[in-house]
Amino acid sequence: MADDPVFMPQKYSQRRRSMQLAELGVRGSVRMLQTFAAVYPKAVKWLYNWRVPSPAEMRELFETLGVTYIKFGQFIASSPSIFPKEYVDEFQKCLDQTPAIPFRKVKAIIEEDLGKPLDRVFAHVSPEPLASASIAQVHAAKLLTGEDVVVKVQKPGVRATLTTDLNAVYLVTRLFERIVPNLDRGSIADLVEEMFQAMLDECDFVKEADNLIQFDRFLAKSSNSMVVVPKPYLQASNERVLTMERFYGVALTDMEALKASGHDPAESLFNAMNTWFASLTQCDFFHADLHSGNLMLLKTGEVGFIDFGMVGRIKPSVWEATFRLFMAVNEQDYQAMAESMLAIGVTRSEVDVAALARDIERLFSRLDAMEPEYLLGNGGTEPDGVTNLMTELGAIAKDYGIRFPRSFTLLLKQFLYFDRYMDLLAPGANIFGDDRVNLYH
Repeated sequence: MADDPVFMPQKYSQRRRSMQLAELGVRGSVRMLQTFAAVYPKAVKWLYNWRVPSPAEMRELFETLGVTYIKFGQFIASSPSIFPKEYVDEFQKCLDQTPAIPFRKVKAIIEEDLGKPLDRVFAHVSPEPLASASIAQVHAAKLLTGEDVVVKVQKPGVRATLTTDLNAVYLVTRLFERIVPNLDRGSIADLVEEMFQAMLDECDFVKEADNLIQFDRFLAKSSNSMVVVPKPYLQASNERVLTMERFYGVALTDMEALKASGHDPAESLFNAMNTWFASLTQCDFFHADLHSGNLMLLKTGEVGFIDFGMVGRIKPSVWEATFRLFMAVNEQDYQAMAESMLAIGVTRSEVDVAALARDIERLFSRLDAMEPEYLLGNGGTEPDGVTNLMTELGAIAKDYGIRFPRSFTLLLKQFLYFDRYMDLLAPGANIFGDDRVNLYH
């Protein structure tokens, strides 16, 4: 057991945790100074000119502040039911590609996390990363036993940065909720707290490895051979290092590569969608970040789901209400939309359902007169139609004091991804009316 990196010797683990706490304190103090230095000059300028910063200025500031705020920006970009449209649009540009750390640091992190020299685990690790994001970077490698793998290595100081930033943001939002009248209706601090836990979960590679194992069991139990997930190698993984089977294929949005693959990309997309919908009711969690970089069409024809750092969990009642909402939107049943929104969301006061339905009907009348492509599943040519529609519905919900849970936001984000994939790979298909789509298993 002492040689197993997942079960480190107790003394080694305690010593390392003491070092992590010390590092957290030092890095946290430095981080506070860095944040103040970045925000103070801009804040003074905005106050001097007595104006609210533009969405572009906020996005640029978030990117300057680094990992935590980049993640916040991506959350804003994928949450049209919560944030104003101009911010959702601007934060679509929020980047998660960051400079790679030197390989000597990567090697040191791997050896420290696994508790043994690199050459006792890997036959080779490529010094050049395949990808470098804000939380981790990925390297191609080969195990001593011969398997081709990828090694996901957490960048130094990420957890300390997230903890410091999110604690500060949480305290500030709590303060504003007490000072500003009615601000607590939005439960901003509760939202920050949920995001805090989600981001910390992304830093726990032991949990991510378990997610891969659990999802693979779900696929096996449902006899699903069209979707696969990479196998984690636990003997070469721990809290900050995750070693996984390497997949060879192309992104599901790379049209040129898809044409050369010899496989039907539309069929692959429907297989991926049906698997994801099945996971909502048949698995303990669902993949909450299936953007184009996390969906691969493999050379063998299966679709690979990768990167299980962000997962969601949803109550059956919330999914049923969400399903009814989307069907009601497709059928333009305003009363059912209002009832579904109330079933999904949380309110602090009684809501006039009839008035809510009338406001939704007025919204649809206005959108019908402007751009029919706003409607769900109509096969229109406007790629942002669904995003715009859900932004408008979110604004109405906010006026009635309805706050949607994070699980709904994650579901909505994935629906938006699927909507865009269908525009690209199956133009004209209706997500709610196509026989190839099984929304409710």
